[in-house]
Parts: sequence; C-alpha cells; structure tokens
Amino acid sequence: MKLSVRVVLLLLLSASTFAQETVSSIPSQDAFFDTISDLCGNAYAGTITVDNADSDSFANKELIMHVRHCDDTQLQIPFHVGEDASRTWLITKTGSGLSLKHDHRHSDGTEDALTQYGGHTVDAGWAQVQSFPADQYSKELFVANAIPQSVGNTWQMYIYPERFTYRLIRQGREFRVDFDLTNPVEPPPAPWGYDDTSN
Repeated sequence: MKLSVRVVLLLLLSASTFAQETVSSIPSQDAFFDTISDLCGNAYAGTITVDNADSDSFANKELIMHVRHCDDTQLQIPFHVGEDASRTWLITKTGSGLSLKHDHRHSDGTEDALTQYGGHTVDAGWAQVQSFPADQYSKELFVANAIPQSVGNTWQMYIYPERFTYRLIRQGREFRVDFDLTNPVEPPPAPWGYDDTSN
C-alpha cells in the first residue's frame, strides 16, 4: 500500500511533536530534576564553603539562587552575586541525560563572550547528585577565550532536603557554594536578559 506524501509528512510531524513532548530520562535523573523543580518560585541564600582561588568576584557579596522557572524539560535558576545578575543556570532534559549550561548576560541583556558553556551527564548519577563534565562546545570556547585551564571543568550539583550545592572542580581548582534550603528568602528581580513576564 502506497502512502501519499501528505500522509507521510503528517506522520513524521506527529512523531516529531510526540518526541518533543516526551523527553525520556532515567529514574535517578528524573528524581534529581523533580526535587529541584519542587523548589520552583523560591530563592535561597548561599555561602562559599570552598574556594581555593579566593575569587574577588564572590568575596563579601550576597549570594542568592532563585529557582525561577520550571517546566517538564528545563529549570532556569539565576545565581545572583551581589548586584550582579548576569548568571543563570539552565538544567535541561535532553533525552540522553541532563545538560547544564551557564547563560551569562550583560546588564543590557546581550550575551557575554563566555556564555552557554557547561556540560552533559555521562552516567546515571544519583537522585541527589549529578555531574556535568565540560562538553566540546565549552572546551573550544575556553580555548578561544584564552582560558584553556577550564577545559578540564566538571560542574556538580547536589540536592538534599536542607541544602543545595553548586560545585566546580578541575585539577588544582575547587569552588563550592552551599545554599540553605531551610530558610527561603525574598526572590530577587529577574536576571539580566530575562523579565518578569517571560522566560
């Protein structure tokens, strides 16, 4: 039986739409994603617990993470450092795991030269912990921007009932911020490049 071109196109379109709406994942990553999603709308204060480079950009500044927007496939989590609202973490279900990207913007909303870097899970991880080794795009971006030491970056996120942790590690470098989930704070304004009526 021959199918018309129109029928074939409709079948392909339906399959594509279905694939977009049902991103497959595995239980440990679903649990990790869902636990963070349960915090949606809340903001939390953080403390630097490890920084073996003593970064001036984070010293003596209020650190706030805001689980600002959540849907079935993506979490948007701005990370405010004092008055600097340039950073948003994007955790996305890809169908083959989870992706973490760092969306960096200028105050006018335009993208920074260093933006959309991050990594993708390479194993199941745990319901409480996922690791994101730097992907190829990020490695090339770091080399192009004269920071080749960052090629070895792995980002980790931990989610426990009382604490959320963001951690960066590579050879000779560790940076970690712990956020207190027991005491929500007032959500900050929208991060740069976003607004309060859209994502």
